[in-house]
Amino acid sequence: MIGKLIGTLAAKNPPQILIDVGGVGYEVDVPMSTFYALPATGERVQLMTHYVVREDAHLLYGFATLEERAAFRQLIKVTGIGPKVALAVLSGLTVAELNQAVVLQDVKRLVRVPGIGNKTAERLLLELKGKVVAVGANAAGVAPVSSPANDVVNALIALGYSDKEAAAACRDLADDLPINDAIRQALKNLSKK
Repeated sequence: MIGKLIGTLAAKNPPQILIDVGGVGYEVDVPMSTFYALPATGERVQLMTHYVVREDAHLLYGFATLEERAAFRQLIKVTGIGPKVALAVLSGLTVAELNQAVVLQDVKRLVRVPGIGNKTAERLLLELKGKVVAVGANAAGVAPVSSPANDVVNALIALGYSDKEAAAACRDLADDLPINDAIRQALKNLSKK
């Protein structure tokens, strides 16, 4: 399996890019979130990859971060969701936004992604429930997508609270609150209920 590519960015044709690795050009499909984080053509690039072998093709999908790749892998496990739809989801939502949509069971947020209808969104939310991707993993030199609220939600889930309880406790937290204070405030919010 090809897990990572490091080479020179030879071409950009959204959603596909070409990476030259030691004289071999790899065509890689990427979500738009990764595409926008790419360096200029001719510069060095590193992507985490997911390799798919089908009867009629060998396909390579690339991601700026481990969390994006993990989210992609969870998405393609959902019944009826293929790699193209998974890329569309990751192009329309960050991993943090996808996690939040799953925790809050927010169908409306997913339906805004092109190619996702009500039934598909409901199936995604049902099958991804409880499978939150850890936000903050960074393998490709691109800044991770994270916020104090996401860290607090993950901390509360680790303490045994449900996804919904954790999300509800973090709704009114200020973004500039230090993580320790944010966790304390979220725990106070939970104790009031």
